[in-house]
Amino acid sequence: MLRVIKAFRLTQNPKADILSGLTVALALVPEAIAFAFVAKLEPLAGLYAAFIVGLVTSVFGGRSGMISGATGAMAVVMVGLVTVYGAEYLFAAVLLAGLIQLLAGALRLGRFIRLVPHPVMLGFVNGLAIVIFLAQLGQFKGGASEPAETVEDAHASGDASHSAIDVLFNGGWMHGPEMAYMVGLTLLTMAIIYIFPKVPKIGKMLPAPLVSILTVSLLVIGFDIDTKTVGDLAGIAGGLPQFHIPEVPLEFSTLSILLPVAITLAAIGLIESLLTLTLIDEMTETRGRVSQECCGQGLANVVCGFFSAMGGCAMIGQSMINIKSGGRGRLSGISAALFLLMFILFTSQWIEMIPIAALTGLMMMVVISTFAWASIRIMNKIPKEDAFVIILVTCVTVAYDLALAVVVGVIFSALAYAWKSAHHIWVHEGEKDGHKVYTLHGPLFFGSILKFKDLFDPKNEDSDDIIIDFAHSRVWDHSALEAIDALAKKYIDAGKKLHLVHLSGDCKLLLKNAKDIVEVDTIEDPKYRVFADYTRAKTAG
Repeated sequence: MLRVIKAFRLTQNPKADILSGLTVALALVPEAIAFAFVAKLEPLAGLYAAFIVGLVTSVFGGRSGMISGATGAMAVVMVGLVTVYGAEYLFAAVLLAGLIQLLAGALRLGRFIRLVPHPVMLGFVNGLAIVIFLAQLGQFKGGASEPAETVEDAHASGDASHSAIDVLFNGGWMHGPEMAYMVGLTLLTMAIIYIFPKVPKIGKMLPAPLVSILTVSLLVIGFDIDTKTVGDLAGIAGGLPQFHIPEVPLEFSTLSILLPVAITLAAIGLIESLLTLTLIDEMTETRGRVSQECCGQGLANVVCGFFSAMGGCAMIGQSMINIKSGGRGRLSGISAALFLLMFILFTSQWIEMIPIAALTGLMMMVVISTFAWASIRIMNKIPKEDAFVIILVTCVTVAYDLALAVVVGVIFSALAYAWKSAHHIWVHEGEKDGHKVYTLHGPLFFGSILKFKDLFDPKNEDSDDIIIDFAHSRVWDHSALEAIDALAKKYIDAGKKLHLVHLSGDCKLLLKNAKDIVEVDTIEDPKYRVFADYTRAKTAG
């Protein structure tokens, strides 16, 4: 009970959480609008998603301090469904994705995220940092008079929305004074974020990102600088989200359309959320609740489906802003969501005056702090396969999407591990009480059975009693059982006795469950913990 109460405790530092939440809310506005454009939806669909997902996950999720909202990784999956079937089908798909995530949380499937190797995590972090960086480059394109068109054009086609690299080739760059103002204000924002925390006394009182946004905004307003603002992207004024059941036909054909998209959205959302959770765990030296986060994300997307919002998941960029600004408790996410709603309802005209350059500079600092620079320094000090995984996951994240990158990275890591383990099996030969003893070292599984077979030569064995000692080895799978049985048959055909000793308890159980495959008679022996005598079993048969 105390653990549950502690998990739902709002905060230990309300001032830091509220100020950090305000900073995050300001950064959420342009991203929510941009991701709505990516999915070909109205801006309010993205803003409502940022509010709903952020609020619900902050209250019911498993990781305090983590910020969730509309994300690009999910938006690029949505665009195809919206283009062909319309927004109502998307809201239904988001609702269904939420139900799938709730099921994953109930079944505790989120625990499998701990199987993601560290090199995959490094590649994920680096790839996401590059994606965030490339996304900010889009703000340096077009003019202040036509920003909304530029954002939409950058993602107007299915192909254009599939890769973060496309921003380099879509649209024209700013030039002249407009580019100079944009670059200058971005650099000024970055400088303030870097320097302000070092200012005596006041440097620790306010979040540097919030100070930078306010300073640059006042500078632009005071000197009437002609530069892109949030209002140039789209108006953010609106009312409260309205309850709305998605209007789709209740037919099997509808489910066949929605289910593939919903499964993809659910998978991407959980992978991105749980990897972000793991990253924040490492940064804060605390531990989030994985299954609870799955349920929190699922509940948030179910609510989004009923309130015409595009859904979402954890946002690594905003989460980093929150953590770096001192936000640690649930109140930081709750306050960010409430501030965002306040912007939509009451202060939209002020928020629309914030320069895009200020928010771009903020995200650039997030890129710098997110990228795992140490991974570059250790490239020549770690195993080559680990270095390759880091590069592979980074590239796939940038070129395609996060979910595919993680799957590819995990599969390659598993294959690399299997390959290494397959070559780490060997025997030490000796004699004991007139028996030839082979002490086996290393795992025996599908990858190592060929080398295992090459270690023994039954026909040319100079002893009639052979013992294979498994004290330093484990039998892992069915392929290993088949290999043992095949070796036993060779020794029997050669007229020799084969004994297996020091089998672990789980190996004994594996052999017992495979009686029809491996004909052995396992007995307890005072000298050996578990003893398998193949000759007796075969001759008895």
